[in-house]
Amino acid sequence: MPMPDLPAPSKSPLHPFRIAVLRGLGVLVPPLLTVVILVWVVSTTQHYVLEPVDSGARQALAWLLSGQIREDLRVTDPVEQTAMADGQVYRRMADGTFVPLAVYDRVRHGLDSEPLPQTGLGVYQRYVGLTYLRPYYAIPCFLALFILLVYLLGKFIAAGIGAFFWEGIERAINRLPLVRSVYSAVKQVSDFFFTAKQAQFARVVAIEYPRHGMWSIAFVTSEGLSDVGAVATEPVLGVFIPTSPMPMTGYALTVLRREVIDLNMSVDQAIQFLVSCGLVIPTQELERVRQQPGDQAPTKS
Repeated sequence: MPMPDLPAPSKSPLHPFRIAVLRGLGVLVPPLLTVVILVWVVSTTQHYVLEPVDSGARQALAWLLSGQIREDLRVTDPVEQTAMADGQVYRRMADGTFVPLAVYDRVRHGLDSEPLPQTGLGVYQRYVGLTYLRPYYAIPCFLALFILLVYLLGKFIAAGIGAFFWEGIERAINRLPLVRSVYSAVKQVSDFFFTAKQAQFARVVAIEYPRHGMWSIAFVTSEGLSDVGAVATEPVLGVFIPTSPMPMTGYALTVLRREVIDLNMSVDQAIQFLVSCGLVIPTQELERVRQQPGDQAPTKS
């Protein structure tokens, strides 16, 4: 006996509360993630760059100024633990050294609740931080020096003698068993992003992956492996297939050039498409979708 046809279950509309929550998350998540990423970048830069540089500069300046520390004085005021020399008042520290009273008072009044250093060199280290390395002076100065250093390094490497020395350093690195593997991988990635060669690799393509009938977005990264091209007896390409919604990870493949389809989208548009899991599409695709009646257009790229 044939079974009667049952009506297809209709999709129940989303509850208004759930729709409002999803819309709220859609508005809130992007700025929150942006803030989290920026805070992580700033925190990492401060911990691994600014703090070591600040500590090194503090030590160097304190060492330069430590010539004012005296050890050959005798206390003339046992109550205040001070001594006079060359018309200047010195304060005796716990280690027996003497520092100028003006420096000692500057440190004592500027530390608030922090303990006072017990050595002359410690006083000068704090004095340097309070006088010369204030954050609103030090950070812009460090950034300017860093940019200048990068610029000079780039000009030096571009010159013949600079390139010669750098090639020698790279040859030495490539002789280290473990370091050379990490350095080689990092250098290839940095060369892709920071050298002029990146322009020829800024192609967004589509390939059939992970099987025929399923298409994935990929970025062309190289001309592929020559050994693979020799076996395939036709041109190949090296591509990187990013994963969604984290395009920083993915798969590196070598594919036949004839099986690659160039897409009419920029790298930025492709990344937006991947991060949004396909919700944000390029403008030209959005216009095409809008011309089809009855379809709901995705978000504009």
